[in-house]
Amino acid sequence: MEAPENETFRDSIGTINEEGKRAWVFPKKPSGRYYEKRKIVSYILLAFLFAAPFVKINGNQFLMFNILERRFNIFGFPFWPQDFHLFVISMIIGVIFIAFFTVGFGRIFCGWICPQTIFMEMVFRRIEYWIDGDRNKQRKLDRQAWDAEKIRKRVFKWFIFLVISFLIANIFLAYLIGSDKLIQYIKDGPSEHLSTLFPLIIFTAVFYFVFAWFREQVCIIACPYGRLQGVLLDNKSIVVAYDHKRGEAENGRKKFRKGEDREALGHGDCIDCLQCVHVCPTGIDIRNGTQLECVNCTACIDECDHIMESINLPKGLIRYASEAEIEKKEKFKLTARMKGYIAVLVILMGVLSGMLLLRNDVEARILRLPGQLYEHKEGDIISNVFTYKLVNKTSKTIENINFKLRKYNGEIKLVSTHDDFEVPEQGLAEGTLFIEIDKSQLKGDKNKLTIEVYSGDKLIETTNVNFLGPRSYN
Repeated sequence: MEAPENETFRDSIGTINEEGKRAWVFPKKPSGRYYEKRKIVSYILLAFLFAAPFVKINGNQFLMFNILERRFNIFGFPFWPQDFHLFVISMIIGVIFIAFFTVGFGRIFCGWICPQTIFMEMVFRRIEYWIDGDRNKQRKLDRQAWDAEKIRKRVFKWFIFLVISFLIANIFLAYLIGSDKLIQYIKDGPSEHLSTLFPLIIFTAVFYFVFAWFREQVCIIACPYGRLQGVLLDNKSIVVAYDHKRGEAENGRKKFRKGEDREALGHGDCIDCLQCVHVCPTGIDIRNGTQLECVNCTACIDECDHIMESINLPKGLIRYASEAEIEKKEKFKLTARMKGYIAVLVILMGVLSGMLLLRNDVEARILRLPGQLYEHKEGDIISNVFTYKLVNKTSKTIENINFKLRKYNGEIKLVSTHDDFEVPEQGLAEGTLFIEIDKSQLKGDKNKLTIEVYSGDKLIETTNVNFLGPRSYN
């Protein structure tokens, strides 16, 4: 692709003017087939986002990320700190999947799935169109003096933005502390839970700042994903692209004139109407090629298709395409790099699936009490003291817990409890126990014991401990 004559767009981001100040973007209201599809996808995802904390499976919240208590629910399955390795593998899979998807399809995630884009374009921006009007009316209102009309519209819009930001903050809190606890806090009143109220106010302020003022700057400045494009994209990646060969032809763009033979004059199909620029939510000119500000929202595709249709030219001047397709008419196919990503994803997902299948509902950890050696009792009995911790990952209470030794004839004595006890749902039980074994059964000063954990007569977990005894001098 030939370099544009005016390359000032490469010197700064699209939302900064020549004086280095914020250039406020007033995008035209988009419409078209892609926009309608994005609305459907966005509202499905918004419904999922708002419903997920309140949906329960087997008593477990569908999604919860309680960092403070280190409790996580993912698709109704509870995870504890002991499952951190599963979380790490899941995150690695997520990162590799995003990299793979970006290599193949550019920033389609940003335009269709990213919460920032969905809230900004499908919620806050649509409210802005409803109150302030389309692009030209917004620009006029911005330049307008602070009269009664402007004050009324601004206050009304800012109030609605604040209410929605507060609602989003509450949903965000439901993911962190659990929906049941959030509902209880609401019933109790804010004065009863000031330690939660203040973070809620902070979250509200952050969301309000992002969607009322920072807006597209999140994608351009704060989010690192756009800068990854330079590493991940190649000339075979599918992106929102301007077909410069068709649009420029031999003699470049030219304003539309009815009845003129553009092909004979050597001009391309682009009529330089700037509608693709006006509709862009980040204020860029897609005709300059792929840029970090582009979030692949498809607004320019819809707008360009409208223009092409109105002047009886084929649609698709701006479309989903790779540079190789535009330059050489090459169709999309899996590259060696994409096949490598797929292979790694398959392996990691297989490992994760295996770990999930082997994951126990109860996690048992028994450790020898620090600083304690063995105790020699009457009858050549050797005793060691241990602490135990049992984590119940299910939503049901596990009853009649008892311990047994495997292969050794010994006795396990629990301290300050009965011979059996219970572990509450999604809770833990911990305490102290003594293991007593006849000296004749021991082999040296360190012996590996296997302890079986039963619920009644059902074996639910096994764990190993080191049992200390007298050193043998045979």
